[in-house]
Order: sequence, then structure tokens, then C-alpha cells
Amino acid sequence: MIQTSNTALLVILCILICLLAFFSLAEAGILSVNRYRLKHLVKVSKGAKRVSELLERPDRLFGVILMGNTFITISASSIGTLIGVDFFGEKMGVIVADIILTFVLLIFAEVSPKTWATLYPEKAAFPSSLFLQFILKLLYPIVWAVNAVSNGFLRLCGVSLSQVGIEQGITREELRTVVHEATGRIPSKHRKMLLSILDLEKVSVDDIMVPRNDVTGIDLENDWEAIVGQLANTQHTFLPVYEGDLNNLIGILHAKKALHLIIDTNEHFCEEKLRDSLDEAFFIPTGTSLTKQLINFQHAKERFALVVDEYGDIIGLITLEDILEEIVGEFTTDMSEAYLAILAQEDGSYLVEGSITIREFNRIVDWKFPSSDAKTMNGIVIEHLQTIPEEGTCCLIGNIPVEVVHVQDNRIKTIKVFPPIHRENA
Repeated sequence: MIQTSNTALLVILCILICLLAFFSLAEAGILSVNRYRLKHLVKVSKGAKRVSELLERPDRLFGVILMGNTFITISASSIGTLIGVDFFGEKMGVIVADIILTFVLLIFAEVSPKTWATLYPEKAAFPSSLFLQFILKLLYPIVWAVNAVSNGFLRLCGVSLSQVGIEQGITREELRTVVHEATGRIPSKHRKMLLSILDLEKVSVDDIMVPRNDVTGIDLENDWEAIVGQLANTQHTFLPVYEGDLNNLIGILHAKKALHLIIDTNEHFCEEKLRDSLDEAFFIPTGTSLTKQLINFQHAKERFALVVDEYGDIIGLITLEDILEEIVGEFTTDMSEAYLAILAQEDGSYLVEGSITIREFNRIVDWKFPSSDAKTMNGIVIEHLQTIPEEGTCCLIGNIPVEVVHVQDNRIKTIKVFPPIHRENA
């Protein structure tokens, strides 16, 4: 009779261990499932829909799981003690039963099922959600009572429960992490584009604009034949038109419109006709983020803007294409033709025009100059040296050696940039 009783207790104990393993597996699986993938799968999977409904009220989910865990653990402990006492006596039976049951529950009802569920959350969560929903409906009055007491206790402790079931929005940095972790699922180029879009808010027009000294425009004080020749051979789509100084701006000329005027009017093309064809300039303040400027271009139906400082002086220009290149990269596959401003040398160094922006150099060469208030290569060298250097001056900016090759009109025209020095830790 005793043998039969112990056998029955062992069977019941095994069933309880299996149930405890189930609750552990369900808990780990549901909490490990990818929330963003779950939102997508809700449309095509009933299991995903059940899991999503359970996660809408985490207090009830934890209530039913922990209620099952607690009841089963206490029951298993009681039965294990009875079996231990029967086999080893009252003194040793309790100790032996506790030791054996602890290892059995830890291995077979906790660590193993939770590890498997964490590795395969969808396989664990979707099927188990069916049984959890059934248990939740069956024991709903008890779960509701337990939640009411626990939530009341939390309120007494000053914990707000107003956000229960409300999902928190993903932050910019979290979204960046999600994109980084999508390696293999999203092509590398697409991931770079997504990350570039996230970076637009951190980058201002000052970082990518064409500096004032490098702006190509039409000076109406020049000889008229020189102006016509400049219009006929220009490679720019938009040209600022001014008198003497860029701050004396008259308007913006679309090169295509100018070419049509030259062809249609032939020898009758004159300054008056040129002035009549000008469009009003679009001005933007310095420091405008690229995200904001992209929206500004869209609202104003413009593709070209002049950047002005706090005094109203023009300090550079920016186009819609400049912003798009920050997202998708350069619109050409031939870098040697596209970037005559950056010339690779046989020794691995680069000859670089001082007017090129630091962001542009970093993007093309894939070296990283340290962050700086300066926007151009000329600016970062002068900022580092704190003086206008002579030709042949060398310095180390971060871990990148730089040599000044040519200086003209108080500006560094050409710089030689050597490969970064990688210091080994001592």
C-alpha cells in the first residue's frame, strides 16, 4: 500500500514539475519575443495576436503565471517532503528532499525551459499563450483579486499605474540600435541610408554648405562677354547674381533658363533680359538642421538656398542635392571624377583642398577626424594650430597626421592627409 502511495506521489510530482516548466517556458518566451516583429505577425498569426493581447495587460499576465508557479512550487515541495520522509525518515527526509527537489526544479523546471524559450521565443510563446488565456479566463476572479491587492499596495508605495498597457515610444538611439542589429536582414547600403536619416537632426547646414569663398556666381560688374561665356560653360544649375559683392545680391539665375535666353535672343541677349529672368533668393539662417531644411525646401518648393549669419551676411549656399547626398551618398560611382578635391597618392595619403568640408572628407575616405567647431579642412587645421601656418607645417589632429602644402590669401588651399596612426596600448 505504501509502495503504491509513493508511486502515485512521484507521478503527481512529475506532473507538477512539467507544469512548472510550462509556466517558466511561457513566461520567458512571451517576455523575450520581439515586440516589433510581434506587431507585424499579429496580422497573419493567431498565436501572435494572443501574445499581443496578453502583453496589453502585463499585470494580469504576471498574475496568472506567478499564481501557477507559486501554487505548483508549494505543492511540489510538500509532496517531495512526504516522499523524502517516507524513504529517509523524519530527520533526514526533509533535508534530502529539499536538496534533491531544489536541483530538479532548478534544472528541469527553470533553467532548461527558460533558456530554450529565450532562444526560440516565438515557438515557446505562441502555443503556450493558448493555455495561458484559458487559465486566465478560468481563474479570472482570483487573478483580478490578486491584481487589485497588489496594485493597491503599489499605489501606497507611490507607484503610478496609469501607464499599464501603454507602450512607450522608441527613442532615436533605440531605433539606431534596431537598425544596427538588422545586419543580414537589411542590405548594408540601406542600413547606412536609414542611419543617415537619423543623423540629419544632428547635422546643420553649416556642416555641408559651400563656403562663401567657393560660391560660383555672376558678377554683373564683369565684362558682358565674360558673363555670357560663363553662362554658356557653367556646370552649376543655380547661380547667384550680384553686383561687386555677394552680399549685394540681385537674384538667383537658373542656368537652363539662361541658356534658353542666349539661344532664343542670340545677339539681343543683354543685362536687362538677364535681370528679368532672375528668381527671388531663398535665405536660411546658419545653424538650421538638415531635417528642418529638408522640410523648408519642401514647403517653399525650392532646391537652392543661401545661408546667412546673425548679421544677415551670406556665408554659403546649400542645395537639395547636398542634403540628399547626406542620405543616399554621392550620385556617382566614379569617385575619381566626382572628387578632384581629394586626390589619392601612391603612399596612401590624400591631397585635399582646404575648402572641402570635414564631413565630406570623412564620408569619402572613411577616416574620422575628431569633432570640432570648424567645418572645413582648412578650418580644423587652423583651429588646431591656432595660427595661419606656413607651407610645410605638420601636425597631428587626433591620430591623423596632416601637412600643409599650399597657403594663399591667409587660407590653406591644399593639405596632405596621411593614414591614421594606430597606437598600441602599452
